[in-house]
Amino acid sequence: MSELIWRKSTHSAEAANCVEIATAPTTVHIRDSKRTTGPHLTVRPATWTRFVATLGTRAR
Repeated sequence: MSELIWRKSTHSAEAANCVEIATAPTTVHIRDSKRTTGPHLTVRPATWTRFVATLGTRAR
């Protein structure tokens, strides 16, 4: 697998601790920005989409 390109939300401050994600064709990788060399969670894109959609409905 090629190296993952990690990114965080544009809503995060530059020094803020947050969740970062990296996408691949069949997976979404999720990690803690404070532990970039630590373990990360891997889910299917459909799972990530449902998770983000659920967060959006709860923020209203």
